[in-house]
Amino acid sequence: MYRKFIFFTLFTSASILLSCNKAKQESKQNPEGQTDSIATIAPANNAAQIMAKPQVPIICYHRIENGRNDEYTVTPASFTNHIKTLADSGFHSISPDQLYDYLVYNKTLPEKPFMITFDDSRVEHSKIAAPILEKYNFRGVFFIMTITYNKKNYMTTDQIAGLAKAGHTVGLHSWDHTMVTKYDSLTHWQKQVIEPKKKLESITGKPVEYFAYPYGLCNKKSAAEMSKYMKLAFILSTKRDSVQPLHTVRRMIVPEWTAQGMIRAMKKSF
Repeated sequence: MYRKFIFFTLFTSASILLSCNKAKQESKQNPEGQTDSIATIAPANNAAQIMAKPQVPIICYHRIENGRNDEYTVTPASFTNHIKTLADSGFHSISPDQLYDYLVYNKTLPEKPFMITFDDSRVEHSKIAAPILEKYNFRGVFFIMTITYNKKNYMTTDQIAGLAKAGHTVGLHSWDHTMVTKYDSLTHWQKQVIEPKKKLESITGKPVEYFAYPYGLCNKKSAAEMSKYMKLAFILSTKRDSVQPLHTVRRMIVPEWTAQGMIRAMKKSF
């Protein structure tokens, strides 16, 4: 009887141990619950792999108003027509988060993806652009030049917070539009990037992880430094850097074009 008891005890203990090991293995394979799964985390693409991926069209607006005639301005009527035509043509707006996951982890994007961005914190971005985007179920990326808070013709902090609350992305466009190639000390980075980033985060209640370079310009040194603070950083139509493709993402400025002319330019540029 004693031998049977010992055998039963050993058999039961072994069964429990095997069950526990199996449960641990299954929990590693299944990321649900509170156990992280290292096996399910895709390896990040390297710079060469990111450079090889098809670029997503990214368009950039500055002013949306009547009475001006320069490459940085479109009329409200033209902007409305641009957005309506993009929607009617089957385009889908994506966020910088989606773009990052596509570039780094090969996540899929919707059919005919594009990104729409706005520089310089103009008040019409909140009053005109955002409502039109939302009408067509698009969301934009608004790069804020933080020296402009609450000033005439620029967005208030409440309007900026409202953009984030409505599902748009709020990014940084420096403190006062100083070119990043002039940031030659930590003091400059503190003033132009680190402190404005924290302030924007306090306004929106969300991380600020994306940056648009003033004048669309950077160099290898500044792109490398920017990678310490931002997930992605955006230039304009200059060439991407093969070492820092995540911090030299291309965009194109949209002037007073027809909607079809804009779409042709998007296809040609990207």
